[in-house]
Amino acid sequence: MVMNTLDALTLQKLFLAGAKRIEAKKEYINELNVFPVPDGDTGTNMSLTIMAAAREVSAIENPTIPVLAKAISSGSLRGARGNSGVILSQLFRGFTKEIQEHEVITVDILAAAFERAVETAYKAVMKPKEGTILTVARGGAEKATELVGKTDDLIYFADEVVKHMEFVLAQTPDMLPVLKEAGVVDSGGQGLLEVLKGVYDAMLGKEVDITIEASPSVAKSVSTSPSEPVDIKFGYCTEFIIMLEKEYTLNTEKDFKGYLESIGDSIVVVSDDDIVKVHVHTNDPGLAIQRALTYGSLTSMKIDNMREEHNERLMKEAEKVQAADVEKKDEPMKEVGFIAVSIGEGVNEIFKGLGVDYLIEGGQTMNPSTEDMLNAIENVNAKTIFILPNNKNIILAAEQAKQLTEDKEIIVIPTKTIPQGITAVINFVYDSLPEENTERMIEEMARVKSGQVTYAVRDTTIDGKEIHQGDIMGIGDSAILAVGNSINTTTLDLIKELVDDDSELISIYYGEEVNEEDANKVAEDIMALYPDVDVEVHSGGQPIYYYVLSVE
Repeated sequence: MVMNTLDALTLQKLFLAGAKRIEAKKEYINELNVFPVPDGDTGTNMSLTIMAAAREVSAIENPTIPVLAKAISSGSLRGARGNSGVILSQLFRGFTKEIQEHEVITVDILAAAFERAVETAYKAVMKPKEGTILTVARGGAEKATELVGKTDDLIYFADEVVKHMEFVLAQTPDMLPVLKEAGVVDSGGQGLLEVLKGVYDAMLGKEVDITIEASPSVAKSVSTSPSEPVDIKFGYCTEFIIMLEKEYTLNTEKDFKGYLESIGDSIVVVSDDDIVKVHVHTNDPGLAIQRALTYGSLTSMKIDNMREEHNERLMKEAEKVQAADVEKKDEPMKEVGFIAVSIGEGVNEIFKGLGVDYLIEGGQTMNPSTEDMLNAIENVNAKTIFILPNNKNIILAAEQAKQLTEDKEIIVIPTKTIPQGITAVINFVYDSLPEENTERMIEEMARVKSGQVTYAVRDTTIDGKEIHQGDIMGIGDSAILAVGNSINTTTLDLIKELVDDDSELISIYYGEEVNEEDANKVAEDIMALYPDVDVEVHSGGQPIYYYVLSVE
């Protein structure tokens, strides 16, 4: 079997096959994560990222390569979750930039697209690390370039590229000692390889299920402005993507938003290159569609009758957010606003009390997407918005949202833990310039040592410690510091690793599986060890992590 060109219809099928392959393999990829913590991580993040694009791709009825390229790029950019998901979206972004001007794809075009994909992804990461998904992607691009002029057969080309990427993936433990110690290959590289294996299987004509189902949003956004639920005012949730064919400026977008506000509410309009994604609640979807058609053609259209399809609880929650949006429309834009990623009701209340405008629930257990960030930005009525990711795996998604925002200044404070986020907000000074506050917040959060106590989901060896499934682990900012069989004992062992002679305050945030009495007992034990250090106990309400600790 020989294949010399790919047309749009075939490309659509291949992409969907790749998406379905990684979705099926996500748990296997999750198990390759070095830290044996019970989190949705690399496989979940990469799957959710590509499936966001797949839903847009599958909705295209008469595909062309330029239209598919825009859908793949836009969908993955907005759906990107976690570092692995953001890197995957950047690979797609570079790849689609190269193919978007072509009607069919050949080996030469595909090789150039691989090279551009890798170049774009490496630029997106501030400090690229070898032995990761980037290394595996580069290996594929190098093999693709080597094959140019040697074959015109795309199937042979794909087979050779996949084999070489498997070889490079197998070398990743030799590039990253932490992988070798844990006895695994890089999970992100494995995820990328699974996508390409799905593509290759479809090229061979294997029976592949490419049906794509709608998926509910996982990350939950929480407005910090209370409001009473009321009856639904606008009954149709209307969503579509405009494929721009005319000039579309900031003034055009302002006029378009103004028109949508005149016929509905809950409006989100996000632009990226030649694509505008639109969401509006209205009683007449046809009016929104007619106006949108004046800017270009439409795709991924979706209209839901909220009165019929949502139960009473969900309707009240949606209307609660709408009421807050309506209230904000009449308010003048303030100078500064805050968005924070949170992990539980108790932590939510702490951030609210510190003046955070908008919370995104997710954190380590489920990384919010770039689009979750964009929706939060849309809902904060401020000229300058500080985003606190509060997790190292969310920082890239926040940075990507910053790049996609044009009408507000976005500053991402690279907080890696909840304690760092709380410290950053506490040290914000309203009379200072944004640059001064950024410097101060980063400086102060660096003084905080963080710890988390949870359980192991599998056997492994890491950081010189042998860990068995079910063990209790005390995790520091960059390593596992304590392992034991008891939650309280492991927590105390972790504290001993975090506290030094300069420590003045220990904050304990207990999770949803810990009661207040047990948390106070841990606090008493800590005070007995360190009588000169203040100890505070807070209800964090976080899942999975028994305790989140802060030492200052």
